[in-house]
Amino acid sequence: MKKIFLLPLALLALACGDDDSNVAPIEPISGGTIFGTAEHPLNVGGPSQKNQVYIDLSSESATAVSRDSWDLGFYSGDDFRVVINGSLKMAVKQLETTDITLLQQEDPIVAVGTFDAGNMAYIDHPNGSLSQTAFGNLATSEATAKVYLVNLGSMIPTTTVDPGVSNVAGDPRGWKKVKVWRDGNDYKLQYANLDATMATEVSIAKNSAYNHVFFSLTTGAAVQAEPEKDKWDMNFTTFTNEVFQGTESFGAYFFSDYIVTNTKAGVKAIKIEGDAAAYEAFSLQALETGDFAFSSDQRAIGANWRNVLPVQVYNNVFFVLQDGDGNYYKIKFLSMLSTDGHRGFPVFQYALLQ
Repeated sequence: MKKIFLLPLALLALACGDDDSNVAPIEPISGGTIFGTAEHPLNVGGPSQKNQVYIDLSSESATAVSRDSWDLGFYSGDDFRVVINGSLKMAVKQLETTDITLLQQEDPIVAVGTFDAGNMAYIDHPNGSLSQTAFGNLATSEATAKVYLVNLGSMIPTTTVDPGVSNVAGDPRGWKKVKVWRDGNDYKLQYANLDATMATEVSIAKNSAYNHVFFSLTTGAAVQAEPEKDKWDMNFTTFTNEVFQGTESFGAYFFSDYIVTNTKAGVKAIKIEGDAAAYEAFSLQALETGDFAFSSDQRAIGANWRNVLPVQVYNNVFFVLQDGDGNYYKIKFLSMLSTDGHRGFPVFQYALLQ
């Protein structure tokens, strides 16, 4: 198996740098575009996977955003929903009070990775459904809006790790208390430290060009942490998912090397069993004449492209993605490691079906 190594990229930038010296030669399976090379870098960021990288297949573009640049996302569609940053292991719990000036305490059960199915109540559902967010239905006034206890999750670590080891969750980022409610066609947000008796209040206006308007509770500023909604198809990211042993849920768990699809903009995907030869032969005619059920779950690709024991990509599967414009692309993952065996350096190939 050929392997690739790329280094991180600055916020919302796309350029080649020192990562180019670590890129191993990749032979394409057939015609198409390869991402994860010096020509088309992904800049996930190595073992710490410090960036979320948004891919737009039609324009052959990638946008890297530091995953700790935002905390909350305010939905810009018709509904009023707030999402949390699952790439940082965030978790939130609704409190009984509506008074944000009251002092609050940390709650250890409001966390990811506790191996308790009950912690699913503190995260957004991993399938990406806006009807199952941790903040739930928003109040329509300040007076009725409940306070939420917010676990800001984990810092992005900077320590060096051995090859093959995931290193995506560092020290705790701390806690906040938050109130949020509908304010006409927009949102109002109040936030403070747990021991504060006063809160900061901001207005958040929707922007229909984007899925969400993002906000950082640590910097107190709105953040452009995602491309426009019709300009990305899939996102390489760390991810808070539900983990099972057999059919028994062990609750929210943190994943590395994950891919979500832009289901809020109509993107769908499907996994197909088949090796490199099957991928090369797969055509639009095969898609149209076959029995394929595309998924609107944002985890349709998810972790289904790689294994962690041993660390390698699956060579017996590929994926087909339908973008928001109705185009179909076949996608085959070629590698997930650097030339010296570190995780966080994916390589994939894709081609438009026509």
